[in-house]
Amino acid sequence: MKTYICEICGDAYLGEDRPSQCPFCGAGKGFIKDGIEARPIVNEAIEVDERERGNLMKYQCMAGKTDKYEIKAMYKRLAKVELEHATIVTKVLKIERPEAVEISCADSEVENFDETIKLEDDASKLYATFAQEAVNANIKKFFGALTIVEREHIDLINNYLSNNKQ
Repeated sequence: MKTYICEICGDAYLGEDRPSQCPFCGAGKGFIKDGIEARPIVNEAIEVDERERGNLMKYQCMAGKTDKYEIKAMYKRLAKVELEHATIVTKVLKIERPEAVEISCADSEVENFDETIKLEDDASKLYATFAQEAVNANIKKFFGALTIVEREHIDLINNYLSNNKQ
């Protein structure tokens, strides 16, 4: 058994083979290194836009609005990944985790899917901008990885919708 460490979130994965994605933050295989080679970026200082704070709880709200287990599970997973992203930022900035805020969401699954795609698209664009503006290579890597993760979330929703047309 080997230890693999994600260079984005710094969490370790134990297994025979490198995972295709970090099971904690969703970063791709290229960001997961053998334990001895890994140089996680969680000790770097990163400037972050505060508007993301409210988006973190939206997925929990959306999970509570559906009776379909698959949709609940998908939103709960997205919420965990987004929470991990926020946790990385708090580690990097060496700040306390912000208080959770009450968030409302639609009762309609269709409206919530539309909102999810918008949130993920906004996040991927924001992270891409942050990556482009970054001077520090680790900061560029961090936001580049998150850009990819957010785009994969959009693909997840779109694939679900195309496979479950009613």
